[in-house]
Amino acid sequence: MTDTKISLFKVHMPKNIIDPLKKVLFSGFIGQGLKVDEFEKILGNYIGNEYVLTTNSGTSALHLALRLSNVGYGDEVISTAMTCTATNEPILAMGAKIVWADIDPKTGNIAPEEIRKKITSKTKAIMAMHWGGYPSDLNEINKIAHEYGIKVIEDAAHSFGAEYKGKKIGNHSDFICFSFQAIKHITTVDGGALICKSKEDYKRGKLLRWYGIDREEKGRTDFRCENDIKEYGYKFHMNDVCATIGIEQMKYIDNILCKNRENAKKFDEAFKNHPQIELLDYKKDRSSAYWLYTVLVENRQNFFDKLNNKGIMVSQVHARNDTHTMFKKFKTSLPNVDKFSEKMVCIPVGWWLTKKNIDYIINTVNERW
Repeated sequence: MTDTKISLFKVHMPKNIIDPLKKVLFSGFIGQGLKVDEFEKILGNYIGNEYVLTTNSGTSALHLALRLSNVGYGDEVISTAMTCTATNEPILAMGAKIVWADIDPKTGNIAPEEIRKKITSKTKAIMAMHWGGYPSDLNEINKIAHEYGIKVIEDAAHSFGAEYKGKKIGNHSDFICFSFQAIKHITTVDGGALICKSKEDYKRGKLLRWYGIDREEKGRTDFRCENDIKEYGYKFHMNDVCATIGIEQMKYIDNILCKNRENAKKFDEAFKNHPQIELLDYKKDRSSAYWLYTVLVENRQNFFDKLNNKGIMVSQVHARNDTHTMFKKFKTSLPNVDKFSEKMVCIPVGWWLTKKNIDYIINTVNERW
């Protein structure tokens, strides 16, 4: 047993954040301003897409993406049940209906062939979540969406820095939503970002994230009073305090991703022939961000008990959404979600793990349970 429990998650908060944060906190301006602009530019350069809109949460980014997809009352959105409830609750907020598509039981991601089966005349969007940071089959999903003239929204909360066919996540679909919540790869304490494929969606999203007000409009006679608002919006914007933290965090993202991936590679090698563990099936044409390291195990409760008793935190992290009362009217048969959710478990993989931690986890997992 280790002296301290090996955590499944940890907040990344470097000490050099303090000085720039003090300057902003006592500057007299802490709303959305120049620091938000700077953070968005850094994100755009990193991702390779300039159409970046920071938000106050990843959930707000998803909500805004649905609005930009013109999802409304009675429309249908095809989504996955194998995710955080934050993926699907914004669909309810839009008055739309969730249509569950089954997943690939080898990855946990929504399956393109299952999406195709669920498309109707009411389908407005597809919600594709990248489980654990491993990108979904985006080419196939976008091809289907293009055929039917519907939008693709990527829930990329797990996958900041992940890559698909040589490009970072943030370049493939109509909308990509990131989370900078407390325990993500980098955090702005709370926050998120919406990446748009088109300039038109970006410009509309920029208005809608702050009440529909054009904050850059010229000719205003009173700096506090807005001109005519043509379309209602939300208060979804980020502020300079969170953006300042984000600017400093981005100095560490490459190192964070490198460590996560190195740790995952060690686990892959250690567990590839384990009689009680099945590794997920990851293709070589994409690179996971490894926010989670998920395995499929027999006798999961015994596995849980063993690792927890040995001081290693493990969890399913997200319960399948379709079991919640708020989603009960959308219930349908999802045999692959059944298979995946019955066996999946996540073990620590993050940047904070030491060599001693890694060796201890491997040795513990390799013991029978």
